Amino acid sequence: MTRPTRFRWAWWLLAYVSLGIGIVGIFVPGLPTTVFVLISAWAASHGSERLHRWLLAHPQFGPLIVNWQRHGAVSRKAKWMATATMALCALIMLWCVPLAWVKWFSIGSMACVCAWLWMRPLPPPVP
Repeated sequence: MTRPTRFRWAWWLLAYVSLGIGIVGIFVPGLPTTVFVLISAWAASHGSERLHRWLLAHPQFGPLIVNWQRHGAVSRKAKWMATATMALCALIMLWCVPLAWVKWFSIGSMACVCAWLWMRPLPPPVP
């Protein structure tokens, strides 16, 4: 589906900025990668067909995006990695953040995201 030209640049910009943040999230604890890669794929499908094709063909990002777009599914490995990362971030917050309300709001938010993530279906088996 083609978007009006005047908005194409905004979709393109959102796609590349989200991808950049997602890549940074690979190296920065607490900054999610998956969410930003999915946002990037969604925005690229509206503004950059070339980036969208590249993301779908990418060996690491592609299967994740395809499973999400087709089935709303998240692999067990991705669920465990996200859970472990959130648990590690929660421990760091408990140790380093002085304000109790910030700790508990953040940890509560991560717990809600984790619960939602585990309620997502698993991708169908590959034939």
